[in-house]
Amino acid sequence: MILRRLLSDYTKAVRLKTLCNPWNRQKSFAAAMSEALDKLEVEKEARKEAKELEGEAVKEANRIKRTLKRKKWVDWKEQDDKDAANGVKRAPFDPAERIKRKKSAILLSYCGANYYGMQRNPGMQTIEEELFKAMLKHKWITEDSFEQIQISCFQRAARTDKGVSAARQVCSVKLPEDLDLEAFNADLPQQIRLFGVERVTKGFNAKDQCNARTYTYTLPTMAFAPFEEKVEDLHDTFQISPELLQKVKETLKLYEGTKNFHNFTSKKSFLDPSSKRFIMSFTSSDPFRSPQGIEFVTLKVKGQSFMLHQIRKMVGLAIAIVRGNTTAATLERALTEERLDLPMAPGLGLVLDTVHYERYNDRYGKDGIHNPLTWQAQEAQVQDFIEREIFSQIYKTEAEQRNMLDWIGTLHYHSYDTRAEDAPPASSDGKKIKGGDDDNDE
Repeated sequence: MILRRLLSDYTKAVRLKTLCNPWNRQKSFAAAMSEALDKLEVEKEARKEAKELEGEAVKEANRIKRTLKRKKWVDWKEQDDKDAANGVKRAPFDPAERIKRKKSAILLSYCGANYYGMQRNPGMQTIEEELFKAMLKHKWITEDSFEQIQISCFQRAARTDKGVSAARQVCSVKLPEDLDLEAFNADLPQQIRLFGVERVTKGFNAKDQCNARTYTYTLPTMAFAPFEEKVEDLHDTFQISPELLQKVKETLKLYEGTKNFHNFTSKKSFLDPSSKRFIMSFTSSDPFRSPQGIEFVTLKVKGQSFMLHQIRKMVGLAIAIVRGNTTAATLERALTEERLDLPMAPGLGLVLDTVHYERYNDRYGKDGIHNPLTWQAQEAQVQDFIEREIFSQIYKTEAEQRNMLDWIGTLHYHSYDTRAEDAPPASSDGKKIKGGDDDNDE
């Protein structure tokens, strides 16, 4: 017991001596600091390596994601293998053949009756697919741009839905300086024509610089006949009276101004700021006869921009009001926070008439370098195409298939009253659908 206490006292004395010795304390601290610094450096290097590995993993994941998302419109490896089997080999790239391309605006007209809309869609027959194939053939764009058209800075002023036509569509894209429009149009289908090309500023964007859009909707006047009349017997012979035409014009004028159109589109609430749109004018032409002898009118609406199905729903409700299926009070309610059940007119008569660039023309159209985007020199050709390819198709289809007559028969199915928020929108044939295609520009 005594021995154990003596050993304990001796150990404490040695420790106290060591601590009291400044040299030993300094040496111990320096060693500890050195060891700590070495450990910190090792940890720093480890974190740096881990961060680099993580960065490489992220880059690889993004690369794979881009590869998966990239739309390969042409499999050139497969094409080269096929050509090689036939004894044909693609010529190697020659830097001397590099073509200088500048931002341009093109004026495009098309009849959309046989196409699944304007926008390119893999496996579907669209206006853009036909346009890009012709551009690639004439070397207006490169093969890479054909696969990913964003490389050429392509942008359309407005999208059009399946079956919807455009009289004066404008697109922006980088193109060569020397262009042969006649040869180019020869490789386009008869329903699509490119009428003009203008050089524009480097930052020009066909959609963003467009400050207004005008659409027309051409329909037989019998659509406005009072709902008590049997329009089946009047389809080919109906004539609208001046009083009824005046009521049509007064109803359309109710849409003008800045209003909340959440009831005239899909999946937008009253509180959504984008539901507010500015309608500059909404008018009707005088009645005229088609070659088939049916009386038509053309409604014309100009606005800053339009939402999904907006114009067709505006026309549908206007027809219902004029016919007497509902009253103008329904239109007033439709512009409030209530969610109403409204009809949507068929897409046949809808045409993108004009895209407007007044602000761009005021700023750059008179600078001596760029021309205003008014396309006055091409107007005669455009008018001829509209009558020959677009309106003639509307007249013919309505006379043969009676789309408007069939749709009118569904108007009484709508309540024109409050509906459930989760109710799916109604299609033009009165059936319920899960969603809808975009027939306008947004």
